[in-house]
Amino acid sequence: MPDAPRPHGHSYTADELRALRAELVRLDPSLATANAVVPDFAWRSRPAAFSGLLHLVAEQQVSLASAAAIWKRIQEGLGEVTAHTVLAAGEERMRELGMSKPKARYAVALAQAENEGRLDFAALALADDDTAVATLTALLGIGRWTAEAFLIGAYGRTDFFPAADIALQEAARLIDGLEQRPTEKELYVRAERWKPFRAVAAQILWGYYSATKSSAANEGTAKTRIAKTGAAKKSPAKKSPVTRGTATATPLPPQPAHNAPAAGRRAARKPR
Repeated sequence: MPDAPRPHGHSYTADELRALRAELVRLDPSLATANAVVPDFAWRSRPAAFSGLLHLVAEQQVSLASAAAIWKRIQEGLGEVTAHTVLAAGEERMRELGMSKPKARYAVALAQAENEGRLDFAALALADDDTAVATLTALLGIGRWTAEAFLIGAYGRTDFFPAADIALQEAARLIDGLEQRPTEKELYVRAERWKPFRAVAAQILWGYYSATKSSAANEGTAKTRIAKTGAAKKSPAKKSPVTRGTATATPLPPQPAHNAPAAGRRAARKPR
């Protein structure tokens, strides 16, 4: 296991991540259940560039499915997502591509910030954690959640924990057996015991949240199948008369729904 967190831009190997996860469980046994159901994962990464930050803005306060659809439209509409293409498009065009009015304004403001040198992704890689967060949150549309999530994914920062994230709050509720989700402030305090690898704990909890949602969706689908099968047995369809030489089609029963619940929404912060 590494002796200290890597400060900038380093992803861990599979063996190192396994060792870090085991150490976190040793320090906090309540993570054991979550860790046991989450398979090996690679570090969550995103471009350390304008496109990576704008993608996170698109994900603010919407489901992951909605965010993915919006991002696809932006990519297709702009061709290449850069500060230059966003400035050329302008706010109205960004709204046409699926962004809300505030987010379209944020997108153009971020593009202007990079164009003017106030947003420097190379400088962020060299900044300490506090300076990097302060630099990002000084920009229109960037709150603490967005800043922390970006620094984890873009630069491999190991000691951030985006406690405003609802998926993390729900996963923490489950591992601690709570009736209600912890608040953002409560979860920041809770995450202190995972320092200096809070981002690794976050990725375990993100994986656990996804696993529990997937399990719940599968269970719901199975119950739907059982219920419909039982109903079919109790109320057999009446036989239709068959005319010799004519095939009569029997209508198929309706198929069960397979719409799994959307992945966890980010906590509603404006901006974050």
